[in-house]
Amino acid sequence: MTDPVISITAPVFAVDGEVNHDLARDCVRLEVEEGVEGLRTMRAHFTAVGPGATGPPDPMMYVDGQVLDFGKSVEVSVGPDSGQRIVFTGVISGIELVFADSEPARMVVFAEDALMRLRMTRRMRSYTDVTDADIVEQIAREHGLDADASLDGPRYDVVQQVNQSDLAFLRDRARLVQGELWCTERTLHFRSRTSRRGSSLTLIQGNDLLSVRMLADLAHQRSEVVVTGFDASAKDVVDERAGSDTISAEVTSGRTGPELVARALGDSSSIRVREAALSRAEASAWAKAEMLRRARAFVTVSGLTKGSPDLVVGSVLTLQLVGAPFEGDGYYVTRVCHTYDNVQGLRTRFDAERPTLNEVA
Repeated sequence: MTDPVISITAPVFAVDGEVNHDLARDCVRLEVEEGVEGLRTMRAHFTAVGPGATGPPDPMMYVDGQVLDFGKSVEVSVGPDSGQRIVFTGVISGIELVFADSEPARMVVFAEDALMRLRMTRRMRSYTDVTDADIVEQIAREHGLDADASLDGPRYDVVQQVNQSDLAFLRDRARLVQGELWCTERTLHFRSRTSRRGSSLTLIQGNDLLSVRMLADLAHQRSEVVVTGFDASAKDVVDERAGSDTISAEVTSGRTGPELVARALGDSSSIRVREAALSRAEASAWAKAEMLRRARAFVTVSGLTKGSPDLVVGSVLTLQLVGAPFEGDGYYVTRVCHTYDNVQGLRTRFDAERPTLNEVA
């Protein structure tokens, strides 16, 4: 039996641990989105008039705070019964009431996962003799979260958090070492891409994959990344470089961005001036991370599926029937947005990237 092109299976909502079937009935649109930088968000639109509306004077649903209110936990599952998956767990942080011309009133509910607490806490402080994993573990404890911080990196004499939220600060630390930040339930994760475990899916253009755009672009590719600084203890200049071999260690075939940019446009270096390294270990880690960031995004993909509950940030995709240069596996998902409405049903938008372009004879 073939799967239907359009699935109208409504999302399942649980509020404070209890499934609410009325919310599934009244949901007219749902968006759940997440990227590699962390913080999963939900926006759900519910019809605010209909059976069960209270009144007079205001015959409306969900406005009295009995079902939907600030601070209540929300869990959302999508997909058919045979493949239903939880795609969001978080807390309600915003409520909007919309009255549109010639449309029934809608209640819009906004929610965020546990990283919301980090977003709302701003600090100025210093950390001494720490790794990035140490910093993550300390911040997680302060927010009542468990930590899964296994990313390797240098040890710093001093790290300063200057007028940043905890979330913005950790995102900066992750960027420096090419780590990824996310939260599941009550656990804050800080890991390298190679140690993040996501699902593996095959998407076929014209079947599961409804539309897709693919781009291989040399604009941000470099043959070398340079990070400089000064090591006061050694009284010596710091100058560390990362070349094309950095990304070559992650691939087995195909043409990489650093290789092609050198061949097509000549050697090019990116000298990092935003960060000044205080040791060779720092400079080496940052140069390698910046080279990986650029090279991993050589080939980018934006696609739409007919609804893929198993598709998450960190999933690895195999794309088929998408043209010889882009065909095959190795696409890493960097952003996912699950949407539902009562016209098209469940849809999943995603962004993914791959460091190589296939050789074409």
